[in-house]
Amino acid sequence: MASNEVLVLRGTLEGHNGWVTSLATSAGQPNLLVSASRDKTLISWKITGEDGQFGVPVRSFKGHSHIVQDVTLTPDGAYALSASWDKTLRLWEVATGETFQRFVGHKGDVMSVAIDRKASMIISGSRDKSIKVWTIKGECLATLLGHSDWVSQVRVTPNEKADDDTVTVISAGNDKLVKAWNLNQFQIEADFIGHNGNINTITASPDGTLIASAGKDGEIMLWNLALKDALYTLNAQDEVFALAFSPNRYWLAAATASGIKIFSLDPQALIDDLRPEFAGYNKAADPHAISLTWSADGQTLFAGYTDNVIRVWQVMTTN
Repeated sequence: MASNEVLVLRGTLEGHNGWVTSLATSAGQPNLLVSASRDKTLISWKITGEDGQFGVPVRSFKGHSHIVQDVTLTPDGAYALSASWDKTLRLWEVATGETFQRFVGHKGDVMSVAIDRKASMIISGSRDKSIKVWTIKGECLATLLGHSDWVSQVRVTPNEKADDDTVTVISAGNDKLVKAWNLNQFQIEADFIGHNGNINTITASPDGTLIASAGKDGEIMLWNLALKDALYTLNAQDEVFALAFSPNRYWLAAATASGIKIFSLDPQALIDDLRPEFAGYNKAADPHAISLTWSADGQTLFAGYTDNVIRVWQVMTTN
């Protein structure tokens, strides 16, 4: 990266009445952000990029009866999928905020949701220790058992080759394991062992070659997906709640209990530590980020905090 790039706080998005648990953007609709919250709702935002009002809330999505833990968007940005502690998932039409489909079958809080590139399979992870695969119409295709504790997050890895129809899902759990699954055969491909604590978050690099996982032990572990092997570890020095690879730079953002750390992966270095000023809090109670997503162009980092606010950081070039 050019050493003259820095992240600058550009604005805040306020509208939730609970922790902002998850954020989603899509390449298909660059000015759309969808947020999920402990207040049981999702909000769609129109990103304007203007000073003073960086984005405006468009619609509130109501229907879940408990905390919404995770949200993801279809590649075209037309539909949102949410995972909730009410044990269900919902598919929403973003334009109207209407629920299109409910997914019922988990026996515990649904912690995470992902969708494949063709929007044909929806994958969910739950506190019932299972991963379920669903059709868009709400039919459960398979229940994947392998984690011995909560499944905290599931993600689909991007395919480098456009003609490759293999769908690989990665999952992380409170059993300290990362797993890779082949959804064409509904079976485990690999176990990645190395964490010493609950794993909160897992993500794949934009080209699908790397996985990063992190959680309670403060270690961000990077894995080579093809070789199914550990590559190296970055020390976040604090519990990590969310990870996000930049779509166009060799950066990894990590939301930790003490700030958002931005790591360069080549060369490996900590290049930024984002700690906004919080008025009226004592240090021990400072809010922290628990969700992250980059805009599709990689110029904006959205972060959801425990003070119910979304903070918007932008990559700026200094002379």
